[in-house]
Amino acid sequence: MDSQWLDDRLCAPSPALVDDLDRLDGDILVLGAGGKMGPSLARLAARAFRARGDGRRVVAVSRWSDAGAAARLAAEGVEVVSADLSGPAGVAEIPAAPNVVFMVGRKFGTTDAPWQTWWTNAHVPGLVATRLRDSRFAVFSTGNVYPAVPVHSGGADPATPPDAVGEYGQTAVGRERMFAYAAAEWGTRSTLLRLNYATDLRYGVQVDIARRLLAGEPVDVSAGAVNLCWQGWANEVALRSLLRAATPPTVVNLTGPETVSVRWLATRLAGALGVKPTFTGEEGATALVSNAADTHAEYGYPSVPLARLVDWTARWLTSGGTLLDKPTHFETGTGRY
Repeated sequence: MDSQWLDDRLCAPSPALVDDLDRLDGDILVLGAGGKMGPSLARLAARAFRARGDGRRVVAVSRWSDAGAAARLAAEGVEVVSADLSGPAGVAEIPAAPNVVFMVGRKFGTTDAPWQTWWTNAHVPGLVATRLRDSRFAVFSTGNVYPAVPVHSGGADPATPPDAVGEYGQTAVGRERMFAYAAAEWGTRSTLLRLNYATDLRYGVQVDIARRLLAGEPVDVSAGAVNLCWQGWANEVALRSLLRAATPPTVVNLTGPETVSVRWLATRLAGALGVKPTFTGEEGATALVSNAADTHAEYGYPSVPLARLVDWTARWLTSGGTLLDKPTHFETGTGRY
């Protein structure tokens, strides 16, 4: 296992993705492409285009604080554009494209500077939707727009009304409302991807838990249960969802099929890591969990199932694999990040 091995598994397009992107007209523009998921999504789209041998472009836009990520994308044929999307001037400069994946967002630091999160998550989407109103969008949102629901309910489904706890979740609702406004005013088509939690082997819920186990720290089970899914599959669904962009927006719950017990996940990881788990806290009756049954019916189950993801994570960590050091804070139940 190494970075190339991981990249090949994150960015290998399935035949279904290749077929669906073949049905799209024109290029794909990825906004906010410099985050945890953006580089692999752009690379995945570029490889799917190459599989058909056509000349369509994938254009990745970010401030590119990681110059290496931009260079690696450029080497794969992705057109890299540097732009600051935090204000009207930067948004005015982005190239137009018929298909847009919107990945701009801010979560951590909300408690200290909520105004910045509101600007990024609610105002900037309004600027982009206005600028690119004739495009179709796949918009990354979050399961944090939902309220906590009973663990045994099966999770919040797309018909569950948003009722976010905390300002981060509220700003995510604001992002969604900007695209709903664009739909009502200009007929802008979009999908809203309510994601929780994407993961690869360098970050994610299971990585957070595994690192605590290896450090001999107790795992907090107060959250009770979580959802998670393989990042490569999440990116694939996001790209394929462009075909379902509609007015009003189509809601897509983007997560795995399991409502995963945190205690079970920690115990399974501990076995794979060869350590003994300890726990703190007590499971509650409710949790922030989502029901993605409709998504799985449309796109199939994640290409890397949970048990394999757990085993891969243990191997990655024990072999010294690189980590992003970006904890999910999945155990936070107050909505304060």
